[in-house]
Amino acid sequence: MYLTFPNDPLSLNSTFYIERPPIEELAYREISKPGSFIRIKAPKKMGKSSLMIRLIDRATNLGYKTVTLDFQQADETVFSSLYKFLRWFCANVSRHLKLEPMLDEYWDEDIGSKVSSTLYFQGYLLRQINAPLVLVLNEVNRVFEFPEIARDFLSLLRSWHEEAKQVEIWQKLRLVVIHSTEVYVSLNINQSPFNIGLSLQLPEFTLEQVQELAARYGLDWTNGKDAKQLMAIVGGHPYLINLALYHLVNQRKKWENIEEFLAQAATLEGIYHQHLLSQLNIVRDNPELGEVLKQIITGSREPLEAIAAYKLESMGIIKLKGSSAEISCELYRQYFQEQLLQVSLLNNSFPRFTQQPELNTSNLDEITYLFNRSYFDRELEKTWQESADKESISLIFCAVDYFEYYEKAYGYQAANLCLQQVADIIRNVVIFPNALIARYESKEFAILLPGKNLTISQQIAEKIRQRVKLLAIPFKLQGMDGFKNSVVTVSLGIASKSPNQKSDVSQIINQANQALLASKRREGDSVSNY
Repeated sequence: MYLTFPNDPLSLNSTFYIERPPIEELAYREISKPGSFIRIKAPKKMGKSSLMIRLIDRATNLGYKTVTLDFQQADETVFSSLYKFLRWFCANVSRHLKLEPMLDEYWDEDIGSKVSSTLYFQGYLLRQINAPLVLVLNEVNRVFEFPEIARDFLSLLRSWHEEAKQVEIWQKLRLVVIHSTEVYVSLNINQSPFNIGLSLQLPEFTLEQVQELAARYGLDWTNGKDAKQLMAIVGGHPYLINLALYHLVNQRKKWENIEEFLAQAATLEGIYHQHLLSQLNIVRDNPELGEVLKQIITGSREPLEAIAAYKLESMGIIKLKGSSAEISCELYRQYFQEQLLQVSLLNNSFPRFTQQPELNTSNLDEITYLFNRSYFDRELEKTWQESADKESISLIFCAVDYFEYYEKAYGYQAANLCLQQVADIIRNVVIFPNALIARYESKEFAILLPGKNLTISQQIAEKIRQRVKLLAIPFKLQGMDGFKNSVVTVSLGIASKSPNQKSDVSQIINQANQALLASKRREGDSVSNY
């Protein structure tokens, strides 16, 4: 059986799609109703896109026209004004229907963009087609990032749904809105579409569904023991379940049994590290979420802050039960207990340094939360001068191998997440109080180790190399010369020097760069020293 990494929506012919009754049947039934409105919502990786594919297929089989717009594909400039956004929206629907955009014939600045786009759909698009139109709006949470546009756009969709009750031609339009519940937007509930139509909240898998999925992976879990053990750690989250089954089948030699596999789940070497890190980054950006999580983990009886608790539930991290809450699965409990209780958010977010530097945004890289290059260069120069004729200094450069190809193959967001994971590994390996870590170039990190000799620096670099590889971030490129791995790896170069009054800091930088180039010449996944 050929297995693909469970990161993308499941195709129509995928063996691994598990139906969650009555969700699919409700969606299929609703799409056949004139003027219908379906809202599919859930945290990320719960199967929204896989359901969308099946809903579109059902509509196509019914003879309907279908158009899917993914708002993640819209340029930033599209969201600069409602005028630009709605013209982009109408033009894209036109081209998907293979109709010539006729925007200027219907657009009138005096009546506004909302009325203009309504007239465009009613007077042009819906009249040009001879079948119902299923308009699927995917990743609507991208629009939520622009509250003013979101408010007007969502109220517009609501008005179109209302028009179907009075104007026959609007009954041709069936709207499907899909969004991730991680995004919280303060919208007037009476102006948004979120209290109309059919709302489908995707549920977690049941025990029986996990057993069925395991069988499709070729595992005999009919006695329920293994399925219950897995669900005790990750609950019924579809992506987390699929990821576990994929690794259990595809890497049998790595774990003797499921108990050993589950013991590593919440660690840096565990298969869930990438997913957990993305959740942690949201919590880091919103300290109020961390405070509520601490309350829940420690069993505090203090009242929970309502909005923060709602956000955490929307992320799938907690489950609300009346006025109380609990962590949704053991994986999250273990991970966030480690991150929030044993290590403070501040120390976990920023590099360790003996004398706490100015922690302001001008010193930080916004992707990795490490120091940026300009700050690193200043501190390196200062440390070099202070260490002259006193102690040795080591400098390590670390680069993600073939990063430009990874970004091209997997996209900007995945590339940023990859950098965050590598940065997290470096933080956890480099524990010396006077060390300094920075994002040095787009794909490179710099590690300054005052007072550390070459032997210690080699040990640190090798540990970083091994741990990054253990993350097993998938990276498969067909037919690329020199690419020997199927996971993300790093190359590291080390230079150690004893500064003196006559030497220049550029010497150690050049030597570390040369060592890094030597590692890259060995096709990456290597450590070299000058």
